[in-house]
Amino acid sequence: MSIEVFNESGAGINEESLIDVARYALGRMDVHPDAELSIHLVDEDTIADLHVRWLDLPGPTDVMSFPMDELTPGSGRPDAAAPGPSMLGDIVLCPDFAAGQATRAGHPLSHELVLLTVHGVLHLLGYDHVDAAEEKRMFALQNGLLADWYDDIDRRGVDFPDKPVSPGAFPTAADRAALDEER
Repeated sequence: MSIEVFNESGAGINEESLIDVARYALGRMDVHPDAELSIHLVDEDTIADLHVRWLDLPGPTDVMSFPMDELTPGSGRPDAAAPGPSMLGDIVLCPDFAAGQATRAGHPLSHELVLLTVHGVLHLLGYDHVDAAEEKRMFALQNGLLADWYDDIDRRGVDFPDKPVSPGAFPTAADRAALDEER
């Protein structure tokens, strides 16, 4: 799996943790091991520009995903070809925006960024939270993958802080919306 991080934010970020959590989530989602993605860390002005240009929404945000290849898993047909390697796309994170969310949620920025990375990966894989059923499914999957990643850190030999226990560490979509309203 090829995962590159481009830090244009000026923030000192543990880039290896972002790569590790993305690789873990993609592996658990049975994405081809030769798939590629990029993670871009940007400042608030850059993500605000992307937010308005691509989603017609004003102001900065925490994470955006830009899928490249359309993934077409077997579609339930026994004769369907297995999905091969692909360029999944780009995840764009804004550490400055995420820092405020982390503070309001009561956990460190490092956790917020791995949470947002998993969220971005799921968007690249076609998950969304437009309606209530999709939202519940996506956030449950996100939180499950993230919790399992923490539980598996020692086995993989990754150096990362312990799993947070704050109520906002594994949020629902409603929890996230409340954080944004506090901003």
